[in-house]
Amino acid sequence: MNEIIPGLHVSLPELLALLGAVALVVARWLPAAARPRATIAAGAVFLLSALVVVVGGLRWQMVPVLAGAALALPFALSPLLRRRTGRTAWRARWWLALPGSLACVGLVATGPVAAWAFPVPVFPAPSGEFAVGTRVLEWTDPDRPETFTADPNDQRTVVVQLWYPAQQSPEDARRAQYLGRTEDEARTVAEALARGVGLPDFLMDGVPRARTQSVFDAPVADGRFPVVLFSPGATGVRTQNTAWAEELAGHGYVVAALDHPYDSAAVVLADGRTIGSATVSTGDRDQDAVLSVEWTAIRAADLGFALTRLEGLDRGEAADPLTGHLDTSRVAGTGHSMGGAAALQAARQDRRIDAVVNLDGYPHGPTEPALDQPTLALTQAITPATDPRYLPRLTEVLALGTATNYRLTVPDSAHLTFMDGPLYLPPVPSIVGSLGRTDSPRVVAETTLAFLDTVLRDKPGDLADVLSAYGDLEVHHPEKTR
Repeated sequence: MNEIIPGLHVSLPELLALLGAVALVVARWLPAAARPRATIAAGAVFLLSALVVVVGGLRWQMVPVLAGAALALPFALSPLLRRRTGRTAWRARWWLALPGSLACVGLVATGPVAAWAFPVPVFPAPSGEFAVGTRVLEWTDPDRPETFTADPNDQRTVVVQLWYPAQQSPEDARRAQYLGRTEDEARTVAEALARGVGLPDFLMDGVPRARTQSVFDAPVADGRFPVVLFSPGATGVRTQNTAWAEELAGHGYVVAALDHPYDSAAVVLADGRTIGSATVSTGDRDQDAVLSVEWTAIRAADLGFALTRLEGLDRGEAADPLTGHLDTSRVAGTGHSMGGAAALQAARQDRRIDAVVNLDGYPHGPTEPALDQPTLALTQAITPATDPRYLPRLTEVLALGTATNYRLTVPDSAHLTFMDGPLYLPPVPSIVGSLGRTDSPRVVAETTLAFLDTVLRDKPGDLADVLSAYGDLEVHHPEKTR
């Protein structure tokens, strides 16, 4: 009942409340004969739909709508009530009523504008042949102490969400919650993400309401599927690239995305504890650079540990539906922002990783040894505001590689284009780019799939030709002497 109508960014009860509120304001300007019936009908529609909206969970975007209608309601009903009691109906002169009507309309109009700017995200349906399942696992590394705490008995724990090719679920199967296993977890994560960027919590209240395209614990499809490890951006969370992960899973990949405790904005553990971020910038560029290298190294180790556990899971070390379905001989390390840097470092340290996708990540850490794995680096459109060190550093890393590497600069993109941000943040070009809520996830997924299909599945064709259709492509071939 309260599902968001695609394209309108409001649910059916919210839409009816909006229309009822507008009708209440307009009724005052109708001819006298039509005014009573129109007022009664508008008032009934508004009051009933507003009740459903409030009971179902009021979004902040609807508050100005309710306020505008509340201001208009007494003036709309007063003439009717006076007539029923036998008193002469009184109406304000038009030049007095017009400013009030405009103020009410302005308040009501604020609602849909706010819902458009901060919508409940609607996730695109995966275009591949598979349905998508998802599940969440929690693993503790007995060989690594937790360096963010002083407790000598605290071991490093990661939370991993898997998106995988699944058998088709019934049409009425409940879709997985976005940002968490439950709405409470999703709300905790959404509030932490908002605080992390200095936004009031309420601006993100629509995000935890979203449902994705995957189904929790859906039966696994037949086959063995390449593995894609994913590390989110600084203070990012495992679900931040859900649209991208679901598209990859629909095309036959298993995506394993990590929460990095004390780095991700909020990590909710199985025992109910919530771990917030401890990776705070100092404001000093040199000191932050040193810290970024340390944090990237921890993330890289997390990726390697997750791959080890996935290998064990595939071998059947513990009973699991994915046993026998993970092709860990074909693995990509991927990440957004700092996660992209972690994927690069993980590939240097771990030869089990066969390819790298860096989604607009600055390469923190050493550039040696040179990358042996083919790498795709997607970057935002370069502007005067872009860190001048970024492209030279990234180019150096790619040029040193012993495999063919690709750097694709996507026009009209920004840093948050490469995650789910365009689906629920205001469409401000400097924040999410100007590709739009539909094209942003599509472009990132299609370029990633083209690369992975070529390097992990040996799909024939000219990869450079395919990628160049999406933006400014630079190809780094290995030197002949290597």
